[in-house]
Amino acid sequence: MSEFERQLREYMSAFQAALVTDIGDWVVKGFIDACQNVYNISSDTKVISKLIALMLFPLLNQFARKYDYGLVLAKHQNHYPDITFVSSTGEKIAFDLKSTYRVSASRARGFTLGAFTGYFRQRDSNKNTTYPYREYSHHYVLGIIYSHSDIAVDERRVYKLAELTNIQSVAHDFVFLLCEKWKLAADRPGSGNTKNIDSENSIQALVHGEGAFAAQGEAVFDDYWMNYLTSDMARAIDSSVPYNNLNEYWEWRNR
Repeated sequence: MSEFERQLREYMSAFQAALVTDIGDWVVKGFIDACQNVYNISSDTKVISKLIALMLFPLLNQFARKYDYGLVLAKHQNHYPDITFVSSTGEKIAFDLKSTYRVSASRARGFTLGAFTGYFRQRDSNKNTTYPYREYSHHYVLGIIYSHSDIAVDERRVYKLAELTNIQSVAHDFVFLLCEKWKLAADRPGSGNTKNIDSENSIQALVHGEGAFAAQGEAVFDDYWMNYLTSDMARAIDSSVPYNNLNEYWEWRNR
């Protein structure tokens, strides 16, 4: 465990306190206007993810000040990583905030762990990344898993502040995890025509860092995704797809 990880783990209880009530509900009940009207929050996962990030940024800033890290935010939404921590000795640590929801008691939708093209392969490039990928000593994910509320939220209703406790939280049953991203990764890309690395979706694997590469090591993770080709990528260079999973990767690598 790196010193950064040890330090940040001390803050995990503060992250939970900032997001979760004593009964396990999300502390966010809605948003308020200048007339003190309170509107329900949508259960849209992008809305929830953005609000969670906004709530945790002040705590991450406190953490950075306590341990003498510089904190550099990504300049654009599609740049990697969300936050760069820079130590007093100049060490750079990539840090992403990720949230996802349960699809069953044991499985979650999973996280998108960044591109396997672009800056991931051209590791001296500044394109779409705060600093070149090669300059980062570690790549961490603070992951949050939650359940959607089973009770339908009436988005047509407007509340007053005095009615705040009557508003149903759209998320509950939060689980927090901190892990280097290569330990969370699956051996498949994200869904659709994406060129992003997908995570495992077993909650146990995510919480304990038991992804497909956990027993293989970071070097194998890097080599696997730096050489991975989708069907479109293979056709563009008049080639075939070399492998689709770790077993096929090892057959390809051993040849």
